[in-house]
Amino acid sequence: MRRLTRTAAAALALACLCAPARARAEQATFPFFLVPLFAPAQPSRAAAPVYAPERSYEPGAAAPRGARATTRAIVAFGGRYAPGTVIINTSERRLYLVMPGGKALRYAIGVGREGFQWSGTRRITSKQEWPEWRPPQEMLRRRPDLPRYMAGGLSNPLGARALYLGGTLYRIHGSNEPDTIGQAVSSGCIRMLNADVVDLYERVKIGTQVVVQR
Repeated sequence: MRRLTRTAAAALALACLCAPARARAEQATFPFFLVPLFAPAQPSRAAAPVYAPERSYEPGAAAPRGARATTRAIVAFGGRYAPGTVIINTSERRLYLVMPGGKALRYAIGVGREGFQWSGTRRITSKQEWPEWRPPQEMLRRRPDLPRYMAGGLSNPLGARALYLGGTLYRIHGSNEPDTIGQAVSSGCIRMLNADVVDLYERVKIGTQVVVQR
């Protein structure tokens, strides 16, 4: 009798263990023991990046399909600045190209980190496509590990275009780190997405006034 009771208890325990698997098997079209292997993946809850990477952006090539290649937008803009003036608002992390009729083209930018922000009025004195990069001595003293020269191209931190601001070491330029756009991480230069700086490059001329506000 005692042996029979133990056998019944073991059978009951086995039935309890198998019940969930049988329930899943009734809902599946394949053997219940494969259910965990074929369970549907749970959707990811990670937020999508604000700026898609531009790793495949090359000279003369279109941005990859589905990538957010530009932040450009036409917005209302008031003020006393003449059309064609470039306004950089570092606190907003936005660059505005003033248009007629109280409007402007607005772009997202990256700006100088704490201690490297500045303000003032300058003019564009030079423009370069796929510029080479020679870090200034001030930067090399802070970062002696940097290369002394880098040819223009996808890995160059100046990106696809550079607009040089006379009387300063600063530039408005593209970037090989699109995820830094909207952040304060540079040594004072104004960073843009490559597609944005190409667009701005085509719209402004040497001599264009650039007003940097904090």
